[in-house]
Amino acid sequence: MQLTPALKQFIRDHAAEDTAKLLLASSRYPGIDLPFAVEQILARRQIRDKLPEWYANDDLIYPSRLAAEQCSSEPTARYKQRLLLGTACCDLTGGLGVDSYYFSRRPGTAVTYIERHPLYCEAARHNFAALRAPGIRILNADARNLLRDLRTDTCYADPARRADSNRRVFALADCEPDILQLKPLLLENAHRLIVKISPMADIGETLRLLPETREVHVISARNECKELLFLLEGDSPSPSAPLIHAIDLHPGSPDTLPFTFTLPEEKEAPLSTADAVGAYLYEPHAALLKSGAFKLTALRHDTPKLHRHSHLYTSDTLIADFPGRRFRVTDTFDFSGKLLKQLAARLPQANLTVRNFPLTVAELRTRSRIREGGTLYLFATTLAGERKILILTEKA
Repeated sequence: MQLTPALKQFIRDHAAEDTAKLLLASSRYPGIDLPFAVEQILARRQIRDKLPEWYANDDLIYPSRLAAEQCSSEPTARYKQRLLLGTACCDLTGGLGVDSYYFSRRPGTAVTYIERHPLYCEAARHNFAALRAPGIRILNADARNLLRDLRTDTCYADPARRADSNRRVFALADCEPDILQLKPLLLENAHRLIVKISPMADIGETLRLLPETREVHVISARNECKELLFLLEGDSPSPSAPLIHAIDLHPGSPDTLPFTFTLPEEKEAPLSTADAVGAYLYEPHAALLKSGAFKLTALRHDTPKLHRHSHLYTSDTLIADFPGRRFRVTDTFDFSGKLLKQLAARLPQANLTVRNFPLTVAELRTRSRIREGGTLYLFATTLAGERKILILTEKA
């Protein structure tokens, strides 16, 4: 695994090409390790948007496309840096090394990267030097074999969510390594354990499996839930209701404040629903939707819900700090098949969203023939009285 000047130039020159065709034309590029070059091109495509600092560095090596696909993004890795406790951190599932690298950028933090695959360790050693972070300690080992001798302040684990057959898994016990088995020893040897699990996981069920949890951090970016982080500590009694923080990251701009609550707070909050659609419509960001703070969102921002299950909110005056997208309502329509046939003439193009509605976006688009895109946003949803409506909006 070596990046020669000629190979780096080849990767730059062919960054946008069809890699399947490149592989078939190996005779045209003597002296180029074409399978390796193609793997680098594909991996760089994976990290172009989520790791701009790494993408800008031509000296970095990617051991596999899968490593690039599964690694943390730069904004989420920087966020996790804030969650470290103490001055020593151990990354138990090193992978591409993105989290280890950004952990090491925290002043005064000593980082140990542990990875069982030799190729990944070789790439990490090369990349950390190229990124001017040579102080990271690299251990080529299975973390499970090191736990009894491990002494650190914070342990971080991102268990692999693919089975041996390469199919995706979501249950904590199906991931590798099994944190449920390792947890007692980890909490005995570290002050804090941070576990990254699938964004598809159920928060309440995971809290049942991880009763030592002090905090849950739900992170979204670009309207997609990216990471679910559980912070565990075992040296004192755990709170009966861990804090849940829903945070939406904005690359290149200051982060919004997290929406913080507990599950009992949400359960006990009264349901506030609107009698009609107001002048403004709100859609919570993906982290807030994943966290489940549906009733509290309405109460804290004075924005009643349209329906218990719609997760859309409304108001007559603009709530500028609402945690999500804000829209100005321009029209509402009672839903009917006849209306769908008429809409395309009036509304040839719009961005469609479905919330608590009998049709999917694809079905709605097929039946209405409204093209995707433009500056208008059409929401198909249900009001508290079970009335099906379409709400036409534009960004506020």
